[in-house]
Amino acid sequence: MKRTLCSMLLACAALLPPGTHAAPLDEAISELQLSWEVVRCQTPAGEREKRFDALAGKAHQTADAFPGRSEPLIWEGIVVSSLAGEKRGFSAVGLVKQAKSLVEQALQIDANALDGSAYNCLGMLYYKVPGWPLSFGDKAKTRDLLLKALAVNPMGADSNHFYGEFLFETGQPEEALTCLEQALQAPTRPGPQIADTGRREEARQLLAKIRAR
Repeated sequence: MKRTLCSMLLACAALLPPGTHAAPLDEAISELQLSWEVVRCQTPAGEREKRFDALAGKAHQTADAFPGRSEPLIWEGIVVSSLAGEKRGFSAVGLVKQAKSLVEQALQIDANALDGSAYNCLGMLYYKVPGWPLSFGDKAKTRDLLLKALAVNPMGADSNHFYGEFLFETGQPEEALTCLEQALQAPTRPGPQIADTGRREEARQLLAKIRAR
C-alpha cells in the first residue's frame, strides 16, 4: 500500500434519520467512533494492528445487529481499511477489498449517511491503493467520489480536507487552498474532539506546505 489506508479518515458525527433503532444505533456508532479515534490517535504504532483487529470484530457485530443500516457498514469499512493500513504490503490486499465491499454496500443503502462519509472512505481507498493489476486504485474515480462527498457536505471538515489533500497531491495546490481553509473553518462536531483536533492539524500542515512553495 502507498500509505496507511484511510489513515486520514476521521469520523463524522452520526446524524440519524428517524427509525425504530435510532437511539441504540446512535450509541453503538458513537462507541465505534471513539474507539477508532483512540486507536488511531493515541495508541502506540506497535499496538495498533492488534487493537484495530479487535475493533473490526466489534464493528462487524454492530453491523449484524443493525441490518439494513448504512452507518455500521461505513464504520466497519473504516476500521477494516485502517487495519489494512497497519498490515501494509500484500497481506493487506484482501482487507482493502473487504473494506471496499462494505462501503459500497453502505452507499447502496443510504449514500448521505454520516454526512457522506461512505463517499469519502471509498474515494480515499481508490486513491491510496495501487492501480491495476495490483489493486483497484483509480484517480478519476477518486475525484468523482470526493466531489460527491462535497456535494453532500459542502462545509464539512472531512469532505473539504480529503478533496484538498487530493488536489494538493495531484499537482493542484492553488485549488487545494480553498478546501483546506474551509476544513479549518468547519463547525466543531458533537462527540469526542479527538478527530476534529487531528483534522485541523492535518489541514494546517498541508496549508503550510502550499504556502511555503
